[in-house]
Amino acid sequence: MAFLPLRSVPLPDAAERRIVRWLGEIDERLSDPSQDRNALCTEILTSLYLPHLAGADLGSLDSTTRILVDQLDPRNVTLEPEYYADTDVERYARVKPLLWLWEMFDRSPAGENTALGVRFRRLLAQRAFRRCGHNFKAFPYVRVTFGYNLEVGDDVVVHRHVLLDDRGGIELGSGVSVSDFANVYSHTHDIVDGREVYSPRTVIEDGVRITYHATILAGARVRKDSMVGAQAVLTRDTDPRWVYVGIPARPVKEKPADALAARPPSSHDPLASDDVTAPDEAGEG
Repeated sequence: MAFLPLRSVPLPDAAERRIVRWLGEIDERLSDPSQDRNALCTEILTSLYLPHLAGADLGSLDSTTRILVDQLDPRNVTLEPEYYADTDVERYARVKPLLWLWEMFDRSPAGENTALGVRFRRLLAQRAFRRCGHNFKAFPYVRVTFGYNLEVGDDVVVHRHVLLDDRGGIELGSGVSVSDFANVYSHTHDIVDGREVYSPRTVIEDGVRITYHATILAGARVRKDSMVGAQAVLTRDTDPRWVYVGIPARPVKEKPADALAARPPSSHDPLASDDVTAPDEAGEG
């Protein structure tokens, strides 16, 4: 098996400068406590999708185009978590424009640019999550329920089409990797009456790997350096270092402690950042 750390993929200098300038402008505006996040989201999405309509007389548009324009403003949109009775309305109002901007950015041509997208999502995560450590990486189409109940350690990577349902709270420890199409839940429903909701905290400890299409059910604690195999459904806590597979997931193999201790030191990560954030005001409520 080959040892294959990520390699650097440089952009043309002019393109890199434009990305740095654009992200810097957004970061500066989001750092301003007086910034209207809904207005900023609308401005960015209009520029991404319908730049020719920036500043236009919206009253002159046909009804279909006006409906399209409305979707660029999160105030004209409702999202599923807003209907939950346990939603903290004030906290969600602060993160909603960021989550809508994240989701709509991913659907734009810019969302597929890894060099831009990872940095843009990191910038939003630092303000939407309860806590976001350094070097957080999210790839396109990650969905987050609330954001303000999500705690993320250092060097966490979340791949494509992952659902992080932080309704009851999710903690992702440092060095966690969540593969494509995985689901992590922190709420469940009574089997008779779906209005009876149980929302336990789900904890993914340091060094855990959640692999392709796996599902972690609410309240599970995935312990340090364990692994949940492809398409597995984890219904209970794991033991440290063990690999779990199947439906329901069961332990099948223990990672050798000596092999874990002998792992090579961290290699260069071309998508890393040195930014470290404390809990955001949205997370602190």
